[in-house]
Order: sequence, then structure tokens, then C-alpha cells
Amino acid sequence: MSLLPGSRINRPLKVKFILPALTEATDPYWRPVKYSLFPPLGLATLAAYLNADDEALIEDEHVQPLITDDAPDLVIIQVYITNAYRAYRLADHYRSRGAFVCLGGLHVTSLPDEAAPHADAIFLGPGEQTFPQFLEDLREGKPQKVYTSGLGRTLERIPPIRRDLIRRQLYLVPNSIVVTRGCPQHCDFCYKDAFFQGGRGFYTQRVDDALAEIDRLPGRHLYFLDDHLLGDARFAASLFSGMRGMKRVFQGAATVDSILRGNLIERAAEAGMRSIFVGFETLTPENLKSSNKRQNLGRDYKAVTDRLHSLGIMINGSFVFGMDDDGDDVFRRTVDWAIEQGITTATFHIQTPYPGTRLYDRMLRAGRMTSSNWDLFDTRHVVYQPARLAPEKLKTGYDWAYHEFYRWSAIAQAALHHGTVKHQAKHFFYAAGWKKFEPLWDFVIRAKQLAWMTPMLEAVLSRVTGGPARRFSPPADLLPILQQESAIPAPAVQRP
Repeated sequence: MSLLPGSRINRPLKVKFILPALTEATDPYWRPVKYSLFPPLGLATLAAYLNADDEALIEDEHVQPLITDDAPDLVIIQVYITNAYRAYRLADHYRSRGAFVCLGGLHVTSLPDEAAPHADAIFLGPGEQTFPQFLEDLREGKPQKVYTSGLGRTLERIPPIRRDLIRRQLYLVPNSIVVTRGCPQHCDFCYKDAFFQGGRGFYTQRVDDALAEIDRLPGRHLYFLDDHLLGDARFAASLFSGMRGMKRVFQGAATVDSILRGNLIERAAEAGMRSIFVGFETLTPENLKSSNKRQNLGRDYKAVTDRLHSLGIMINGSFVFGMDDDGDDVFRRTVDWAIEQGITTATFHIQTPYPGTRLYDRMLRAGRMTSSNWDLFDTRHVVYQPARLAPEKLKTGYDWAYHEFYRWSAIAQAALHHGTVKHQAKHFFYAAGWKKFEPLWDFVIRAKQLAWMTPMLEAVLSRVTGGPARRFSPPADLLPILQQESAIPAPAVQRP
């Protein structure tokens, strides 16, 4: 039954929330484990604003096939840049079946004029402020075409996330959580400023509410998906104090400067932080200046890695290739540094100017954008003209960096950076498990038994106690592989 404009709705709604698959989740680079990590918390948060008698369903195309022959009253689709075309097709399909369709997310906020023709209503910016008003308008029969988040944003008094709508067994990290919104930094390549335009760009939950949400989650492991968990020092310190004694192990993200400043990272470690995503991005100061990533300028990256290692916190380092000061040597320099510093896992990216960012505007004005095919904006393809690298050289170097960093011998070498054999073994098995056992991950995911892996993840992330500083030796059955691999020539960019 369709929702007719001008008609009040006096019955429960049948609502469907959809996260369409990102294009990269269906291409040759697809890694089942990467796209089965986290449930769509944003959609589960919006679902909490429905009435108790409304019928709600969340479908995540990364972990299950979509059912498209149903007849919901209301469809809400979350749009990222590399699922935009898929999202628009789904929106058009459901509108043709009489559903009221809403689109929101980063890409919709960046390009509302592109998204609007495919929707009955679009949402710009974070939805906690506008979605309740939309539901009220819809029930009154007078929904607006555009809902824009602005002044008065808050995470206080938001209802508990509808985790009952999440199929936990389909995700490696069902206990993902977000306790802040946005980021206090203003990097030119980041979506954040466009998404939060018109209101606060960084704000937090009440500490008591965050702790209550954590307490509701089963098991030990948590993953904070916040852009910058340490961004508000007072909030983070209170959060970590409240988590002490909960016996949790958790992962999160923070900036270089926040790790070096004060003792907040020590408090995080005491509360159970065992792994952290750090945006190093580039080893070149000129690149930091040009991208407005000033929080990294003048910072001692080695001091960051040493401090984290001393606390038993593993590092997922983020690095970007193709910035304007990058030459042919950037790939080798970056990978060598990451291995020498004992970075546990690395995430490499080709610089990608997203619409709505200052970087995109700058590239567009300079005539350097070479593609507007959003399917290619996945940080794996070159969609602009680099300043000092040929596009094909940038792509080949990016591929080489992943190959080189995750060689068995490189994993073993990076593990040896740590001072004790327990730390070395922890590094080796975490990095190898993330990148070297795809057939096992694929089997477990297809069997819908990712819950089997949670105890193993918790064990790897558990605190490593002290011990004698000995040299870790990889398992004996891997030694022939290490020796053979070291003899295999790297791709054509071995010496970029």
C-alpha cells in the first residue's frame, strides 16, 4: 500500500533500510572479510526512531542478497560514493513499486542535485536531528523533499540502537560502536566538513550513555568506529575511566598528535585498547601542508610507533600515494618505513578527490579531474592527473606496496621490531591472519559462522604480559615459503 501525499497515516509502517554493496565489494579486489566486518550502525540508529509497532528490516548487501520483490511502505537507502549507482537503481525500483524512498549519507550530502531525482526525500548531513522530524511529517501526510541537518546537533537522549535488527552472525565485529560524530580536524581530502556543514562538526555522547551502550554488548571485543576516538580529551578520559574493570578489549582510531599528547593513550591501553588506526598518510611534510593535515606536521612518527608498541597496542597505519610532492620513490620509502617501524597492518590508498571536499574543488578548478565515474572513486583507481607521477605508475606502485608489505618475509621482519617474543608472535599472527588466509575467511563467511572467529580475535588482542626479549621464529612449516618468497622478484616497480 503506497503512502499518498496529503494523507495522514494511522497505521504501523513497514520500513526497509538498505545498505547497497560498494562497487569494490564486487570487483576482483573483493576480500570477503573486509566487507563482513561491521554492521550498518547508521541505519540501525535511524531505526530506533520508529514507533514500537512499526515493522523494520535492515538489509546489508555485503553479507546477504537483497530481496527486491517485497512491498515496504518506506525505504531508506544509505549512499556512499561507490554504491551510488546501485543505490539509485534500487531507489528507482522501489519508487516504481509505490514505496516512499529516502536517500541519505555522505554522497547525497555532497551531491544533492544528483540524488534528488531518485528519491521522494533526501537527507543532508547526520540524520539523528532530521529523521524524527521526517517521520512526524510523513505520518501527518506532509513530508518535505529535503531535510538538512544544521544547528542544535546533539547525541544526548538518542534512543538505543536497534541492534535487534542486526544479524550478528554475519559480521566479524558485531560489537562495533560509535560514541562521537565527526572529527575536530579539517583535512582537505576528507568528506567531514561537507557532511557536517551548517552545525557542529564534532560532538560526543554523554559518557554515561556511551558506557550503558557498551554494557549492553555481549562478549569482550569492541570496535570504536569513531573517526577520532581521542578527539575530545575530557570525554575520552572519562570514557576510559568508566571502562576500566569491564575487561574489554577494543580497537579504534586516533591522530598522530593525540597519541603524543598527554597520557590519554595510556588510559586507553589500561581500559583495553589493543589496536589503533593511525592516519600517518605521508612521510613528506610538503604533502601534509598542502592537504591541511597540520596535526601531523612536526610530529615524530617514530615516537608514535614506539609509544604504541610500549603499551602493547598494534598499529594499522594509513598511507596515501599520489599527493603532489610524491615522486617515484614514494612507494619504496613508505613500505620500508612501515616495515622498519613494526607497523602491524597497513592500509594504502591512491589519493582520491571526493566531491564536496576542498581537494576535489581544487583539482576541478585546475582541470586535473580525469573521471566522474563514481564506481572508480574507491582509492584503488587513479581518477585525477597526479603532479609528479604518471597515472599508470601510481596505480602500479600502489599495487606493489600491498604486495611488498604483506609478503611473509616482510610480516616476519616487522614482527621482529617488538621487544619480546610474545609481542613478535602476536604481530605475526594478527598480520598473517588478516591478509594471508583468504580461503579460510571465505569458508567461514559462506558458512555464516563468523562468530567462531570472535574468541580467536579476542585472544590475539589480549594484553601481552612481560617476558624475556627473545627472537621470534615463524612456524617451521612457513620457513620454505619465506625463503622462496624472498627469491621472487617484486612487481615492475620494485625500485619505483
